[in-house]
Amino acid sequence: MSTSQENRYIWLNGAVLPLSDAKINVLSPTAQYGLNVFEGIRCYWNEEHGQLYAFRLADHHKRLRDSMKMLRIEGAYSEEALRQSFFDVISANGYREDIAVRQTVFVDGFGSWSATAPTGMFIAPIPKGRTTVDGKWGVHCCVSSWERISDRSMSPRVKTGANYINSRMAQLEAAENGYDSAIFLNSQGRVAEGVGSCLFIVRDGALITPPCTASILESITRLTLVKLAKHLGLAVIERDIVRTELYTCDEIFLCGSSVEVMPVLSVDRHMVGNGRMGEVTGRMLETYLKTVTGEYDDHRHWLTRVYETTDRVE
Repeated sequence: MSTSQENRYIWLNGAVLPLSDAKINVLSPTAQYGLNVFEGIRCYWNEEHGQLYAFRLADHHKRLRDSMKMLRIEGAYSEEALRQSFFDVISANGYREDIAVRQTVFVDGFGSWSATAPTGMFIAPIPKGRTTVDGKWGVHCCVSSWERISDRSMSPRVKTGANYINSRMAQLEAAENGYDSAIFLNSQGRVAEGVGSCLFIVRDGALITPPCTASILESITRLTLVKLAKHLGLAVIERDIVRTELYTCDEIFLCGSSVEVMPVLSVDRHMVGNGRMGEVTGRMLETYLKTVTGEYDDHRHWLTRVYETTDRVE
């Protein structure tokens, strides 16, 4: 039986602990400077299969190790160590539902912002339902006055806690001005991404998304949707997008492990399409959800069984 949110278990530095016992030094570089790297990994429960599937687990772990390398955080975690600790904490909680798992590697101790060790890791799973659609579902966005970080400042390729201050500034500005969320432009004035999410527009039936050189995170969800779109026979174009295309395109959606596929209904008060989720966005959402939950046999290699048998979650 699953534990409650308050009484769930956390994996910290080799041990599975009650949340209340999981402590990090308040003077550590991760607490003072955001010196950490992390992955948000979704797992989906398939009732028919009696199985919890982690989506693209190996790809998330590769990006985690790449982020450690770019920030020069010491401490070698093998793929097997990352996987086993991930499985252990989920099993301890006994989840039989959709969850999100934060897996974070951080610099502990009493060092400065330039410290590279000692290294710790925590893994925190929490229940998180998948996307459900109603008639008003979607977000209204503005183009942020804040510029997206770049490889010339703080690389968006590194998934580090400190980088999310950039997204925080844009999100707070958007909320204060009556919007749900924001869209960043990069230093070249081109569209980059959303707040903690990547972006696609639809024009004349084709999906268009900014390239990885446009100051975006190398999003696993974005790459997934590119492959799924091609599998559906949709044209996919990776190119720069200018701001005014956001006002005149047929559809826009954001994507990421957290938001999955999220329609954008308006930008800067300009209605997108008819102000509702578009046909292409709907197809992408349906295909994505059936892929991550194991309902499609195609791309089954992206799914990792969390439980060896259903007995592990009884």
